[in-house]
Amino acid sequence: MVLAISFLEAPLKFRAPGVTVPIGLGIGRIVFRALNVVEAILAAAVVVGLVLGGFRTAGAVAVGVLVVQLGAVRPVLTRRSDRVLAGEDTGGRSHAHLVYVALEVLKVAALVWLGVAAS
Repeated sequence: MVLAISFLEAPLKFRAPGVTVPIGLGIGRIVFRALNVVEAILAAAVVVGLVLGGFRTAGAVAVGVLVVQLGAVRPVLTRRSDRVLAGEDTGGRSHAHLVYVALEVLKVAALVWLGVAAS
């Protein structure tokens, strides 16, 4: 899900005919909100697994990255997209967006690590 949404849907939606930045941001907010709800539910399952004694490091990294994304980076991105949707010029890409993408890469690596360790 993370690979499909973060690395395919998110950048490609802005290339679709007629999709403006405000429309793309609106779609992105809905899609990422849904993704984050599912991620939070799955993270809870990982935490249960950690408590029961499995694959502590990989699971902790994946859950920790999600917590940072949701608690620190997403609020910054939401405030910025609020300004863009209100018509304010924000001056190009935000550094928070690059941080979010870097954290997505780290999270995917941790999830792969967790999957390999669990098999």
